[in-house]
Parts: sequence; structure tokens; C-alpha cells
Amino acid sequence: MATDLEGADARAAGASVTKVGTRHAPDWLVLTLACVAQFMVLLDVSIVNVALPAMKASLGFSESGLQWVLNAYTLTFAGFLLLGGRTADLLGRRRIFLVGLAVFTGASLLGGFAQDQAWLITARAAQGVGGAILSPTTLTILTTTFTEPRARSRAMGIWSAVAGAGGAAGALLGGVLTEELSWRWILFINIPIGVAAMLLGWAYLQESRAVGDQPPPDVPGAVLVTAGLSSLVLGVVRSTSVGWGSWETVAALGGAVVLLAAFLVFEAKIAKAPLMPLRMFRHRSIWSSNLTMFLLSGALFAMWFFVSLYLQQVRGYTPIGTGLAFIPQTLAIIFGAQLSSRLLVRLGPRPILVVGALFSAGGLLWFGQLGVSTGYWSAFFVPSVLIALGLGLCFTPLAFVATSGVLPQEAGLASGLVNTSRQIGGAVGLAALATVATSRMAGTVAHIGPLAAATSGYTLAFRISALIALVSALAAVLVPKPVSPGPPVSPAGAGGGGARVAPALELNLSSPAR
Repeated sequence: MATDLEGADARAAGASVTKVGTRHAPDWLVLTLACVAQFMVLLDVSIVNVALPAMKASLGFSESGLQWVLNAYTLTFAGFLLLGGRTADLLGRRRIFLVGLAVFTGASLLGGFAQDQAWLITARAAQGVGGAILSPTTLTILTTTFTEPRARSRAMGIWSAVAGAGGAAGALLGGVLTEELSWRWILFINIPIGVAAMLLGWAYLQESRAVGDQPPPDVPGAVLVTAGLSSLVLGVVRSTSVGWGSWETVAALGGAVVLLAAFLVFEAKIAKAPLMPLRMFRHRSIWSSNLTMFLLSGALFAMWFFVSLYLQQVRGYTPIGTGLAFIPQTLAIIFGAQLSSRLLVRLGPRPILVVGALFSAGGLLWFGQLGVSTGYWSAFFVPSVLIALGLGLCFTPLAFVATSGVLPQEAGLASGLVNTSRQIGGAVGLAALATVATSRMAGTVAHIGPLAAATSGYTLAFRISALIALVSALAAVLVPKPVSPGPPVSPAGAGGGGARVAPALELNLSSPAR
């Protein structure tokens, strides 16, 4: 398996990627490091869910304030993902990989010692920045190491399975750590893993970066989009306590509109090296895969939040019991990711994405029927497996399509973009669905009691999530069909006339249809 892009593929691509130094890690070690780093990042998205009640009791969070433990992470993650991917292309994948690990590990240590709400939320935001640097770099390292289509598909299948397992296994690990030690250990656990990954990456990874002109990263763009998304989520969350007509809500939502509009204008007219070149959305494979990811994440990200609260606060599960309840989901995600990686070359992405989204929609709709005394095996097990299986089926095709048909020097940008779509969808979805659930609880608690009111709020959120997942299945229909091999394509505005697109396009799973 050739990993040196100074070979035929690099020459065909106009030598747009260069390797620096003499270090050379075997492919299995590169894949392992990428998977471990991605596992850490996505573990921290979900591991916190089971510990939320303990954090609430320890630091005095309110119900609405508790969301910020999750959203502080996801918003900075989303806002800086594109910058992280672009920086890896420009400054070197190995270097940025190590920087991301250092920031993420240091923030985990800071959060573990948090003494108040602001301290913890700040540490979680810093973790999100570290994750934003790290996550797209892992995918870029894979796409520039595994250049042969079938090997790349297998590598992405393993990466997707590990990423999915990190998201789902967080509930089990979080339950064990919270119940046996303390909620602080859900953050401390990252430290030995991060240090080990940094040492191995420093010793074995070979540096690679895009060659040619290297304009400075678009920091203003990252700040604008992060501030805009934070203002959007703040407005949605505040609406629960002060109402939609309150000046606080209107100011936050209005600020979000202004900031996000400024971001688009800055990217289109001012930025010399835009964080998000709008020309990329001329490619049907790019905008369709990112739209599907946004909707699917909006439907599913909040699911673990609500299910964890339902199991502990309504059904009375312990943190460990809640974690054990998620084991079938972990296995289903791994199975789905592996299955889709094997079917991808044969069927193309579209049918896999549609079926996966429909599975998740069906499971969420089933969850919408949960009651105060619903049994685990009678009404929880099967829908939870359906949701996770659908998510696993979608992981690999979305990652593959979203990073296909782009120049190698923009691989980090494309991978950052699809990760951004996932995080933005998740953050906005959680804020909106939590607002809906909280409003339903507040309106019914006086009539049916706290447990039934909480269940009513959660099930309403599940039913809305099912509708969003169904819309994501419709969006997946827009993903391009496989096409016959054609001549090399140079994307508009990419420059370097005659340069070929990234090797993944040769699999013809995503044409540069416009």
C-alpha cells in the first residue's frame, strides 16, 4: 500500500501534496492513531450525557444551563472545524495533529478540576477547539495515506466504526466512571490516551502539507461563524425561560442573523483564503452530503441526551445501568459502518444513505411511544438498535462522498466542512428539541405530574426528530449516482488548470455534478 504521494498519484495531481522528513509509519499505525484521536473527540460528545445529573448536583446547573455543558463543546467544535482542516493542509498534518491533541488533552485536565459552572463550560469550549483541530486532521491523514479506492473505503469504514463506537460507548464508560469514581473522571480519562497518542504521533508520523502559496488561515471567518452559531443557540435556549418575544431572545437571534450574514459576505468578498470557499458548493456531491449530514445530526444528536435523562430521571436507572442500556447501540453502529464500507463500492452511496436514514427515522418514531413504565426489552431495545444501525450505515458514505471530487490540497477543508455540518446540525437540533421538550414539560407538569410530564416532553422531541430524519432521507436522494469513468476534472476556481481531482473520484461515487 503506497503512502508516499511523491509517486504516480502525486505527479498526476500536479504534486499538490508533499511529504516532509524521513519518518514513515506503517499503514496500520497511521490508521490506529487516526482512529484513537477520532475516538477521543467523539467520545467526549457523548460521555458527558450520563454524567449530566451528577454535574447538575455538583455545580448547581439549572435544566436550561445544563445544555451548555454539551453545546459549549459542540459550538466551538463546529465553528473551528473548517479552520482546523485548512490549517492542517497549510501548516502540516502531523504538526496540527499534535497541536490538536495537546489542546484537547490540556482542556480535559482543566475541566476535570472545574469548581464552578463557568470554569467547566470554558474548559468544554477549549476541548471543542482542540477537537476541531484534531478531527478533520485525522480524516485528512487517512485520505492522503490511503489513495487506492478500495483500501481507502476499508480504512474509512474502520475509522467510521471507531468514530461511531466513540459516540455510543461514551454512555457506558461515562456511567462506570461517574458511578464508581466521579463525573470528573470522564474528563481525566482523556489524559493518558492523549499523551500516548502524542508520543506515538511525534515519533512515527511523517509530515505532509499542501505545496505552493500558503495564505494565512481565515481566523476572522472562524470567529464570525462561531459567534453566529453561539448566538443562534443562545436565542433558542433562552426562549424557554423568557419567551420568543423577549428582547433577549430577539437580540440573540437577530445577532445570529447579522453575524452569519457577515460570515458569508466575508467569505465571498473579503477573505483572501476563505475558510469556506462558497465555490465548493457548486459540486452536487459536496452540498448534498453536507445537507444530509446536517439534517441527520439534527435528528440524532439530541437522542442520547434525552434517552440518558429518560432512563435515569424517569425510569430510575443508575449511571452504569444507563451505560449498559447503550451497548446494543454501540454494536449496531460498528456493524452498520462495516457493512456500509463493504457495500459502498458495489451500490454507491445513495441507497445506503436512504436506507440508513429511514432506519433511524423508524426507531425515533418508535421512541416517541415510550411511557413512564415502559420496559427495556418491550419498547426500548429494538428502536435503539434501529437508530444506531441507521447512523452506522450513513457514516462511511457521507465521509466518502463529502471528501471526494476535491483537490488533494483541499482535502482537509472538505473533511472539516462535513464535520462542521454534523456539529452545527447537532448543536442546533439539541437546542431546538430541548426547548420543545422543556416547554411541553412546563405546560403539563401541573396536570400529570413530573415523571409523566418529562416523558411527554422527551417523546415529543423524539417524534420531531423522526420527522427530521425522514427529511434527511429525502436529502440523501440528491446525492449523485455512480457514473462511468470520465476525463479528469478541474473544479471551477481551483486553479492549476489540468490538475486532477483527488484519487477518491476515480471510484466514481460522487461526480462533480453541479
